[in-house]
Amino acid sequence: MRTSAFIFLLLVSNVCSIAQENDAPGYGQLVQLFKEWRDFEKPPLLNGAPDYTTATFKKREPEFKTLQVRLKSIDTTNWSIPKKVDWMLVWAEMNGYDFNQRILKPWERDPAFYKTVWTYKSDVPAHEGPTHHAVLELWTYSFPLSKTERDRLINDLKVIAPLNEQAKINLTGNAKDLFSTGIRDIEGQRNVLAQLKSKASIAKDKELDSAIDKATQSTENLVSWLKAEAKNKTGPSGIGKENYTWYLQNVHLVPLTWEDEVMILKRELARAWTSLKLEEHRNRNIPKLKAANSAAAYNALAEKSAQSFLKFLDQQEILTVKPYFEPALRAHLGEYIPEEKRNFFRIGQHYDPRPLYSHFYHWFELARMEYEPNTSEIRKDALLYNIFDSRNEGTATAVEELFMQAGFYDDSPRTKEIVYIMIAQRAARGLGSLYAHANEMTMEEAGGIHSEYTPRGWMKTEKELLIFEQHLYLRQPGYGTSYITGKYLLEHAIADYAKMKEDKGEPFVLKDFFDELNSIGNIPISLGHWEMTGYAEHLKEIKD
Repeated sequence: MRTSAFIFLLLVSNVCSIAQENDAPGYGQLVQLFKEWRDFEKPPLLNGAPDYTTATFKKREPEFKTLQVRLKSIDTTNWSIPKKVDWMLVWAEMNGYDFNQRILKPWERDPAFYKTVWTYKSDVPAHEGPTHHAVLELWTYSFPLSKTERDRLINDLKVIAPLNEQAKINLTGNAKDLFSTGIRDIEGQRNVLAQLKSKASIAKDKELDSAIDKATQSTENLVSWLKAEAKNKTGPSGIGKENYTWYLQNVHLVPLTWEDEVMILKRELARAWTSLKLEEHRNRNIPKLKAANSAAAYNALAEKSAQSFLKFLDQQEILTVKPYFEPALRAHLGEYIPEEKRNFFRIGQHYDPRPLYSHFYHWFELARMEYEPNTSEIRKDALLYNIFDSRNEGTATAVEELFMQAGFYDDSPRTKEIVYIMIAQRAARGLGSLYAHANEMTMEEAGGIHSEYTPRGWMKTEKELLIFEQHLYLRQPGYGTSYITGKYLLEHAIADYAKMKEDKGEPFVLKDFFDELNSIGNIPISLGHWEMTGYAEHLKEIKD
């Protein structure tokens, strides 16, 4: 029987069978347990809002322990690797719940956890960072509202007031940086609600108008309370090296330690700066890129870049280009922004959007979830607790350079400089987040690394992005580093996949690699690596 993840991995065969679901005794039991687990993971309601009170967590603890015991009792010995991967995903989610209760406790330490109104769709399978279970996805509404949508919005708004009152009870933690910075998120919600009320179609609806007023006043009261409480918060916000490593390995299934991540990010930061300077030297006798200086110029550049990107992926046989790729990309081509208002990503985007469009691989993956959902019940929707970060953020970051190395910018050598600037920025911001979680730096000091070690001063132009990113990474351990460490893990997977092919006397076909990776779904890259190659050596650090 299965007693730990490590023992489980040692039993793995290096050859993946193609057994169907009904050929794996006990797999149906896993699927049923998964459904029960997901039902349990949603907290009960208290006054119409999800209940995150200490008493309720304690009351539910025995049921959670029973679910864990049931999972570990499932015998996976004769399962295929894909089914064992599914077992690992459920195990990781349960570990995430356990870690949140014991260590992270966003409902106690993190005011931003109580942000309810979201105005945008995330570019990864779920919102980045800890969110509560009754968020209002304002971006899903079209105004003026239909009757059905009006009723849905009113019901969504009703959660805000009781949840805000609960926040005043639950937020007993002493995480100074999380507390003081999280106030911005609640202030932002207040401002969004005020803008929502100003819509002409809403002013005529007394019930809806009243619901917005109540939500707005409640949010304003919470802001005032948070500001008063913030004066008494003096403690660290990081979770510490040991907890960080446990979380990486047991929840996000990243087979690295805090120290490993420091080494990898330092290496990538140095490599990116060095590569940038070599590219600048190589390009010293050719003109520099010129940024789009008008809406017309930007729109023309964006259109040319989108066509170039899709053509490159198809004609160079990088991966199978699906019909939904183009509309997914076109929805995010961006718009002209005056130079003085551009943040880090918008600066590069106005010179050549293609490096950023490469990162928009994200939107292909989200479209795939919609149009070609994974056949596994466990993989078809977003994994909880941002467990997908090494896969989605890591792949999106990796392809920026992989596509470049495959020839994407042969027509524009100077664009390669943007790619290395983007890598350096991801490495610098992730390195800062590591020191913040180790409580060796404050969030502001971590932001100093982020800002100072991004080339050309591109992180010094607009401070909101800096605060947003460092705050998110302090809230969500492992996320700030996942761009670079996920890239590293993907490169490791490519290397083992290529060696596997060579050992078999078969050619390495890039398109086959990406198509297989995409078919596996948005799971940690360490598990995708295992499933695609049969190799599990890289997972030896993951333990129970």
